Amino acid sequence: MSATFTVSAGVRIPTSLLRQRRGRGSGSGSGSGRWHRLSTRAASELELEVCVKASTTVPDRLGDCPFTQRVLLTLEEKHLPYQMKFVDLSNKPHWFLQISPQGKVPLLKLQEKWLADSNVITQALEQKYPQPPLTTPPHKASVGSNIFSTFIAFLKSKDPSDATQQALLRELTSFNEYLKDNGPFINGDTISAADLSLAPKLYHMEIALGHYKNWSVPESLSYLNNYMKTIFSRESFVKTRALHEDVIAGWRPKVMS
Repeated sequence: MSATFTVSAGVRIPTSLLRQRRGRGSGSGSGSGRWHRLSTRAASELELEVCVKASTTVPDRLGDCPFTQRVLLTLEEKHLPYQMKFVDLSNKPHWFLQISPQGKVPLLKLQEKWLADSNVITQALEQKYPQPPLTTPPHKASVGSNIFSTFIAFLKSKDPSDATQQALLRELTSFNEYLKDNGPFINGDTISAADLSLAPKLYHMEIALGHYKNWSVPESLSYLNNYMKTIFSRESFVKTRALHEDVIAGWRPKVMS
């Protein structure tokens, strides 16, 4: 993915637009000033607004919602400028409850309408901004979809003999075999919406199980480990990932319940 240029807090402008605007300057001095004015105007005209969970450990940072990260990854991979609105979910502000009566994130404002649910949001973004395409073929869209629920069951389990760990291992092994035959991504050589949905959940799995269960993905699942390493180091992922401390804090209530 190409780098982005930040023109104000929370607003990202694609490098391609940066090059386009710079190319219109007549000289190094005037070009720089003109770019600043034009990029700021471009941000105000083009940026999308996203309501996201605020960090509970560090002020003014993104929190630990994997569904929100899915939306942000979609925006990053499509090189769309956006502005994040941090929401304290433990003390939801009135303005947020007015647009989200259920009090849930993510929310994205598209064409003056607030959309909820990461499935709805990402589909709307794909329809409105089809390039670059992120659509996953229907017969591949559900690959790896059971990993998240089996991870949660194992994380919450207090009985070592209840087979929740084995259930997770079966799902991970199945996904590893899929990647062996079809990878490196779910849709082959190109990243797609299915990866952007699954990767944040694998990130939470890695951190939460490592902290609460002292458990990690077996080294024998080499294709899965490479998949996680590749996506977790991707620029779009690094920009949108939650802090480890927030992931740990976010899962604590489920572990302790």
